[in-house]
Amino acid sequence: MNKKRWLALLIAVVLFVVSIGFQVATSIASANFEQIFTFPENKFPEELVEKGTKGKIVVLHLDGVIQDTAPSTLLNTTSYNHKQFLKMLDVAARDSSVDGIILRINTPGGGVVESAEVHDKIVDIQQEYKKPIYVSMGNTAASGGYYISAPADKIVAHPATLTGSIGVIMEGYNLSELTDKLGIEVNTIKSGEHKDIMSTFREMTDEERQILQTMIDDMYGDFVQVIVEGRGLSEEKVRELGDGRVYTGSQAKENGLVDELGSLDDTIDLMKNDLKLKNAQVVKYNSPLGFEKFFGMSMQSFIGKDEELINMLDIIRESNAPRAMYLYSN
Repeated sequence: MNKKRWLALLIAVVLFVVSIGFQVATSIASANFEQIFTFPENKFPEELVEKGTKGKIVVLHLDGVIQDTAPSTLLNTTSYNHKQFLKMLDVAARDSSVDGIILRINTPGGGVVESAEVHDKIVDIQQEYKKPIYVSMGNTAASGGYYISAPADKIVAHPATLTGSIGVIMEGYNLSELTDKLGIEVNTIKSGEHKDIMSTFREMTDEERQILQTMIDDMYGDFVQVIVEGRGLSEEKVRELGDGRVYTGSQAKENGLVDELGSLDDTIDLMKNDLKLKNAQVVKYNSPLGFEKFFGMSMQSFIGKDEELINMLDIIRESNAPRAMYLYSN
């Protein structure tokens, strides 16, 4: 980041602190501050999408990489929040006024465990509450995004959606040659032969590669089974399609990976017709406006949504070790 951008950020922070100080000073005497920035734990603010008089459909948006890490709220107020999304599913399931749930998915995938948790929650809702769940795919619903879509009652993709990418990936770096050139010596004390498997500072052995490959193959087998059960395809067909490649929405429909082509509005209309709820109200759940989110939105109003700055802060904030992912990365 250049000096001008750092200076702009510093000025924005100073202006924000001054302005928020005045706002707090003038409002604290007449309002309960906590009530302003909190929301009941078992509910979420509802935004009206379509008016209706009979029935209710809830739209839940899943955007960003599916991982169980605290989102950065300073500048990025829209990143995926795993615990909150699972809670949203719970609330929609338990709300007796909700007749159907639509997941608007726009994600390249993410963690194996997190994807499985969302998938399992969807299946639980279908079995326990008997509520239909449809998926509307956005720009990307690949790898983990498809994993969680598989059990849906119906999947609708835009013709240009990127989906598929069925498989598991684990990546790491080997910087041993670089450290040798720089004269850096790495001292490792370990309790077992494979404790530093996938170390950044040495080459992987053939035995270690086989250990990790066996693990990846097991996870891939789980992915395949999820699609077999969710889509009613044969294992042979799924393995044929699941070589890691991505498909457009149109290609996915030809191969039986999605049911229909269309937009979110088309998905809503489809659910209304299927459930015979032509006059259903459609709402979407929003995140509670906590103080951190309010702070982040205020910051954005000063400096805008600088994607480069947001991504840089997220990279600094996250330092994940190599792990298996249901992730499409280009």
